[in-house]
Amino acid sequence: MLGNLLEKIRKDKKMSKGMLAREVHLDTGHISHIEKGDRTPSHKALKKICDCFNIPYQPLMYTYDKEFTEKQLKYNIQDKICYDKILAVNKIDALIQCPDNMRTATLAIHVSDDSMEPLLTRDTYAFVELNSPLDSQDIGLFNYKNQYIFRQLIVQRNVLILRALKENIPDIRIKSDDSLLILGKVLGTNDKQ
Repeated sequence: MLGNLLEKIRKDKKMSKGMLAREVHLDTGHISHIEKGDRTPSHKALKKICDCFNIPYQPLMYTYDKEFTEKQLKYNIQDKICYDKILAVNKIDALIQCPDNMRTATLAIHVSDDSMEPLLTRDTYAFVELNSPLDSQDIGLFNYKNQYIFRQLIVQRNVLILRALKENIPDIRIKSDDSLLILGKVLGTNDKQ
């Protein structure tokens, strides 16, 4: 997954492999191996690459040991991973104990509505693993048209759909020009351990 993202970012930045290699003092062949997933960059090399791309380092660190499935690649999930932004938090409620079965969680986010009940209950915390690729049926945290929402990702006939679990809330069918970022995968909540 990291290699796929680095290749996508390099192309987004309109850089050749040679240009990137010169900037970060690595061999062009090494960059090719990283992008193919044959090699994983060291933390030091990844920091240099992020500096060269002028993007934050931490979001890519979350992808370090993740892999895209063929289905995720088919539906271009990699294009929806947020790599150049970080979450802005304006209030910290508290520290919360991370459950043993959710050790890959990055943070706990307060569930402020009932759109995902009974899975995510209002006023609980959802444990989210940032920048984790989603499969169809996974619950995720999304930024859709500048709104932060929890929804179930559905892949149906080559269309991405964001579905609330509450019946009276309509599905969101993602169009190619819609602003959508997958921020992370919901691992569970603090009331359903």
